[in-house]
Amino acid sequence: MRLFFCVFLIFIAAPVFAQKNYYLLVGTYTGGKSTGLYVYDFNTNDGSVRMVDSVQTPNPSYVAVAPNQKFIYAVSETQRGNYSGKVRSFSFDKKTGKLNFINEGASVGDNPCYLIVDKTGRWVIVGNYTSGTLAVLPISNDGSLGEAVSNYRHWGKGVNTQRQEAPHVHSTVLSPDNKYLFVQDLGIDKIIVYSFNENTGAITPKDSVKLQDGSGPRHFTFHPNGKWAYVVQEMSGTVTAFGYQKGRLKNMQTISALPQGFDKSFSSADIHVSNDGKFLYASTRDAANILTIFKIDQKTARLSVVGQQPVLGKTPRNFNFDPGGNYLLVANQNSNNVVVFKVDRKTGLLTDTGNRIDVGNPVCLKWIEK
Repeated sequence: MRLFFCVFLIFIAAPVFAQKNYYLLVGTYTGGKSTGLYVYDFNTNDGSVRMVDSVQTPNPSYVAVAPNQKFIYAVSETQRGNYSGKVRSFSFDKKTGKLNFINEGASVGDNPCYLIVDKTGRWVIVGNYTSGTLAVLPISNDGSLGEAVSNYRHWGKGVNTQRQEAPHVHSTVLSPDNKYLFVQDLGIDKIIVYSFNENTGAITPKDSVKLQDGSGPRHFTFHPNGKWAYVVQEMSGTVTAFGYQKGRLKNMQTISALPQGFDKSFSSADIHVSNDGKFLYASTRDAANILTIFKIDQKTARLSVVGQQPVLGKTPRNFNFDPGGNYLLVANQNSNNVVVFKVDRKTGLLTDTGNRIDVGNPVCLKWIEK
């Protein structure tokens, strides 16, 4: 009887963890098999996916979710010139997974390719690739976008006369405390650091970090501990690790994301740290079509290669972990599919689940909790 009572106590005292479900947003390039932005129901038990909704919108190649998850923002990456780029806002119904267009605002540049919503949910910060500009747009209570309250244009060029003839802003990333903005510029091989005022939306140049000539910094991410950061460089196929403190970056290491002896065409694209902070992943396109997996030294932030995972498709752009960190999804732009991998949390290695999302030219993946 005493044994039964103890077992019973252990049973009722054990915590019960509910399995959360998520919506997956897929941004695309339109004109082929895609018509815009797609919403899927993602099953965290087996990694399977079911389509819920879609909305027509031109080239939503990068997408951001507001902190309250009621509003979605997407660039409209079109080549029209004369600073005619647009950012579009949508309302999102978490009960049904339905999207509805609200309005659009000017990105103050050409070919907007990246955007982020700040932690207060009051501002969208967008980067424009072709014009080398960035802008801060206000968000109203109804989710609509207003005219930019601040903007900047970068100047200069790089050593590659074909790719770096002018500045090319490629990503805009806020620090964990929402006080600093890191802008990766492929055209001038620099990370430009701005102070960000979350009350007014003002951005002020603070610092810049010069990277290797011809490297082409593209995407940037912070480690979960907030003390380290990493950038993937499109043209050199490398990843650089930084120490981070109060808006300052300290270069600690640069390491190749390419297989040893690789001598074919390539361009690196995206970078993410695993949810537990143990591993870092970087995607490389063209002839490579791989994710490179790095182990992160938990004392020094330095990286060592664990392996390379073929993405089972062509042209991996954005990739992302599900919020639980158990799956990694890769958007393969030129094979029109998203591949779902299972993550080995101990080794960082990936296993194909066999699950696919067939969607035209996928390039961005984002999550919303149901």
